Amino acid sequence: MKLLLDTHIFLWFISGSNQLSAIFRDSIQNPNNTVYLSVVSLWECIIKYQLGKLPLPESPEIYLPKQREQHRIDSLTVDEASVAQLIKLPSLHRDPFDRLLICQSLQHNLTILTVDEAVMSYQMAQFLK
Repeated sequence: MKLLLDTHIFLWFISGSNQLSAIFRDSIQNPNNTVYLSVVSLWECIIKYQLGKLPLPESPEIYLPKQREQHRIDSLTVDEASVAQLIKLPSLHRDPFDRLLICQSLQHNLTILTVDEAVMSYQMAQFLK
């Protein structure tokens, strides 16, 4: 399975948070799955870090890629075809980061790991439950 981590899922995973379900943790750690973190999530984390809303042990441009690599999570870039998927999305949710993650999941046939109800309202996307 090809998985795309929502930002909060990645942060919970790397911090060992008990908010992360065993199903999600096992899926991320399963060597048969390919797991991706979008650069959109890095962008979101940097903004939240700069606003003082996301404390991290190191600056995010160093810490987050290091954690991604340490956990064998692949980076997913934003490409034109993914952005073009925006035209297909209904206006259910205004968060641009989440909308881009949904677009990437559609373009690359990825299953999203999230607990965000607003993201899961996009029925055309695939979600791990």
